[in-house]
Amino acid sequence: MTEQPKSSSRPVPDRFGVRLAEAIRSRGPLCLGLDPHTGLLELWGLPDTPAGVREFCSLALEGAAPTCAAVKPQSAFFERHGSAGVAVLEEVLAACRERGLLTVLDVKRGDIGSTMLGYAEAYLGDGSPLAADALTLSPYLGYESLRPALDLARQTGRGAFVLTRTSNPEGTQVQGCGRPTVAEQVMREVHRESAGQEPCGDVGMVLGATVDLVAEGLRVEDSPAPVLTPGVGAQGADEHDVARSFGGARGRVLVPISRGILGAGADAVPEAAARWAERLATAMGSD
Repeated sequence: MTEQPKSSSRPVPDRFGVRLAEAIRSRGPLCLGLDPHTGLLELWGLPDTPAGVREFCSLALEGAAPTCAAVKPQSAFFERHGSAGVAVLEEVLAACRERGLLTVLDVKRGDIGSTMLGYAEAYLGDGSPLAADALTLSPYLGYESLRPALDLARQTGRGAFVLTRTSNPEGTQVQGCGRPTVAEQVMREVHRESAGQEPCGDVGMVLGATVDLVAEGLRVEDSPAPVLTPGVGAQGADEHDVARSFGGARGRVLVPISRGILGAGADAVPEAAARWAERLATAMGSD
């Protein structure tokens, strides 16, 4: 028998898609990629320790929060410090909630049955110290293997972004296979998941800004599914690539940028974040 997500007595908030659309409308599409890896910590003159990660995240949030709709912490850079690093991640998620910033926890989880449910309860369950507004999911054990996470997200008013066509070149080996391609099949499932949810769905896609979506037959206009589009900045894409590929999804696109903001150093974060926010708003058009 398939285990069911735990029920909650907490009133379900506005669903994730509604909150995401409002955040993008009011703050624009910029999403701060919070990646406290060794190189950035060294650049900032901080030790590669949980204390250094804590200071890094505090300064980054303080500098970038006014111009971001969301924050995307990369869990790996916290997990590498063990339980002390995970404790810092919990603090970061709480600090984002206090600032009114949406969080997309980048964990790329994908498993089956009770194990998938365990991940879901860790990252989407009410009362979990690691609960985020949304998380990234990997569908390569079969899209329906994600069902425990998708169901719990719906129950708690949270969301998910499913890896569909990612920005890394190696992704073509799997995501570009078959006819229709694996990416097309995943996109079709996500479209079904968000069908009828206006102005923005709760379950979205990870689509790289470095990918030629038109050439691969991937259409973001066919549903209200939100899009998380990595690849801008250090990976080579820019605001014009975002506008060209995702103009049809305006109002539901999040653009995570990490090194393009944080690589300038702690003192330069506010200016770098504001500059990227303006570039994206100009390219995508703003209300």
